[in-house]
Formats: sequence, C-alpha cells, structure tokens
Amino acid sequence: MPNLCPCGSGQTYTDCCEPIISGKRNAETALQLMRSRYTAFSKANVDYLLRSHASQTRPVKDRKNIERWAKSVVWMGLSIISTESGEANDETGYVEFKATFLEKGKPDQIHERSLFHRENGKWVYVSGMHF
Repeated sequence: MPNLCPCGSGQTYTDCCEPIISGKRNAETALQLMRSRYTAFSKANVDYLLRSHASQTRPVKDRKNIERWAKSVVWMGLSIISTESGEANDETGYVEFKATFLEKGKPDQIHERSLFHRENGKWVYVSGMHF
C-alpha cells in the first residue's frame, strides 16, 4: 500500500505535499498550500509552518507551543469545504476547511476560513476566521 498523503488528496506523500514542504517546489494554489500546511501540522514540521506563514502575522514566539500542540494530537483528516480564488494566477485566495483530530483521546476539529496571499511570489497563510 502506498504512503498516502495525510492531506487526503489520494496521492502519495512524495507526489503531493512532500515536495512543497521540503522546498523542492512551491505551492501553485492556495489550496495546495492549505493541504501542505495540514500535512506539516500532522508531522509537527514547525519550520515549514512558520516558513509558509505570512511575515507580518508569523507567530515566531509561539514556535515551541505550536510544536508541542501538533505533537500532542492525533490528526484524523482534512475536509475542504470551499475555495474562493487562490488559483495559480491570483494574488489572494480563501480556503474553508475542517481538520479533525483527537486531543487527549477526545475528538475535536478546527473549522476555519483561511486567507492566503502571495508574498515574494509564493503562497503564504495570512490569517483565519474560526467557526
């Protein structure tokens, strides 16, 4: 059985999010960046999470807390609800998603509408509105 990507795309990790997370290629769309960030959370890859976060909103001081939390939960899945703009030729885009996880054995989720924009030609996460 192939090593499927945690983002739920149905592709293998090496064909989907790994090249983006490792820096071998850039996310072409806001959705690709969203999926790669979910995968990075599932692998507690804080370096990528900070690198893919907009410089003006990057939570550098929260690095240890982000890593601790990402490692403390069991990531169960990502559901994309909708996208708005964020395509290869756009400068901004939105992705609404639900990320499910277990925290201390209890199911929980993040339901967010995330804003992405291009910074130095690359998609980055700016902020999100939680539901």
